[in-house]
Amino acid sequence: MRQFFRIALRFWSGETRVRAWVLTIAVLVFVAAQTATAVGINSWNRFFFDALEKRDTGAVWSVIAWLPALVVAFSLSLSALVISRMLLQARWREDLTRRLAGWWIADQRYYRLGFLTKRQTAPEYRIADDVRLAIEPLAEFAIGLISAAVTAATFAAILWQVAGSAHFTLGGVPVVIPSYMALAAIVYAAVASLAAYLTGRPLVARIAAKNEAEAQFRAEMTRLRENAESIALIKGDADERASVGENYGRVLAAWLRVIRQQGVIALVLNTNGALFPIVPLLLIAPKYLSGEVTLGAVMQVVAAFSAVQAALIWFVDNFVRLAEWFASVTRVDELVEELEALDVGTIMVGETQISLGESNDGAIHIKELSLAHSNGRVVIADATVVIELGEKVLIVGESGSGKSTLIRSLAGLWPWGSGSIQVPRGKSIAFVPQKPYLPLGDFRTVLLYPDSDIPVSDETIIAALRRCGLAYMAKRLNEEDNWDRVLSGGERQRVAFVRLLIQKPDIIIMDEATSALDEDSQNSLLGLFEGELAHATVISVGHRPGLEDFHDRKITLEKRLAGAHLSSRRIGKSLWRLFRSRQPANEDEVV
Repeated sequence: MRQFFRIALRFWSGETRVRAWVLTIAVLVFVAAQTATAVGINSWNRFFFDALEKRDTGAVWSVIAWLPALVVAFSLSLSALVISRMLLQARWREDLTRRLAGWWIADQRYYRLGFLTKRQTAPEYRIADDVRLAIEPLAEFAIGLISAAVTAATFAAILWQVAGSAHFTLGGVPVVIPSYMALAAIVYAAVASLAAYLTGRPLVARIAAKNEAEAQFRAEMTRLRENAESIALIKGDADERASVGENYGRVLAAWLRVIRQQGVIALVLNTNGALFPIVPLLLIAPKYLSGEVTLGAVMQVVAAFSAVQAALIWFVDNFVRLAEWFASVTRVDELVEELEALDVGTIMVGETQISLGESNDGAIHIKELSLAHSNGRVVIADATVVIELGEKVLIVGESGSGKSTLIRSLAGLWPWGSGSIQVPRGKSIAFVPQKPYLPLGDFRTVLLYPDSDIPVSDETIIAALRRCGLAYMAKRLNEEDNWDRVLSGGERQRVAFVRLLIQKPDIIIMDEATSALDEDSQNSLLGLFEGELAHATVISVGHRPGLEDFHDRKITLEKRLAGAHLSSRRIGKSLWRLFRSRQPANEDEVV
């Protein structure tokens, strides 16, 4: 709770503090206005029933004349309170969502978080759903508590003034209980609240477990949708159906535990609901029968008792929602803890830090680089290599030797290790993964990503498409589609090379960037590094035949228990690739 409030309450102290305090003051003003109109209606009840008891027609119509003004005032104040509360909720959620999402996305934490822990699941759901479920009820709870406190104090004073003290004789001794109605309301509320707490306490953990099961079920369905083609091709329907059924079984079991506990709480709440309107009548009846109070006073006392009671048993009425809210707070807090742990894990000192710097000679310098997993296991040990300006380097090695980890460290995505990496000052770098990312938008946006706003002529884009074997896509340049699903794996990799042709980066780092292409298409695209992109420094991870012909040097990672060892050798150039590299890929081929 303390950690959650530490980050959530920055809404009132950060850049949004002016807006936060204006909305808060507005809410408090309308809470006061709503309470004042409620007191006015309570007084109206007394006057109305006193007039009825006296059968004074003139007085009755006089009191009725006040009613429209009271109703309008009550409706306006309550409506204004609802609007100001919803604005406060929306802005507070916006502030917390922006900060959490920004924290998660910045410095590739969304990527590195998966390496730190396997327990954290679906952080996007925690930001989208649990932040809402933590903020919106919290604003209502805070306003409800303030309103309950003001209401309880106000109407307790009315009970004190109107009901007075209770007088009776016990064993021949006269007994006086001052403000007995207010005391009765407090005692009744305390008993009801204690009963609700004792019966509802287990609900918090059960709702948290239910929310976790729901999130895992949603993640399972999302995974099924994202891998639909692969599952359909291997006919994995039966296994997926069984997996979905098993996951939903856990959701159902969690829900049944919640339902059982809510049944126990419902027993307490329903008992309270049955006694709630009866208790004040039983307590004030002796005074009315003795003639000490009028009918109007009875109705005012009953209404005031109900108001005090409703305020004091706020905890009872909101216990289930409090449990649900606390479960969402817990999930948000877990995300905050994981992000903080990730930051702490990457703040290394002395020799345990990977130093990222800039070189002045145009070369990439890797010096005494050791890379490790987050659990401390060394992947690559003491690697030292210099990659000269314009050099084409191929990195090979058996599976698990650390090839992709080395690429991640060059991208600044891998924080665990030691040594230094220096990249040329002022040079542009492009990373080409095995499965390039395709954003939403038209095809032009896809091709220009991540610099979608730069001015590039259609002729330049079409020429790049033609060179990379995607000429047939030129007619769809301004068309929007779900490109992530429309394009095949080979077409996605061709898109990555189109981006390289348009952007012309100084350094290109590739990880299995041609794995989905046939050999002829691979040769054609890699031929760009002998032609249009000859100036670029290339670092490529791959193992397919023919890759050596397009590189100047091969770095081999030899897997060892103490960490992979790095060795380097020059690659002789063959004459035949000078002719093949400039052949365009088959423009009609759909990979």
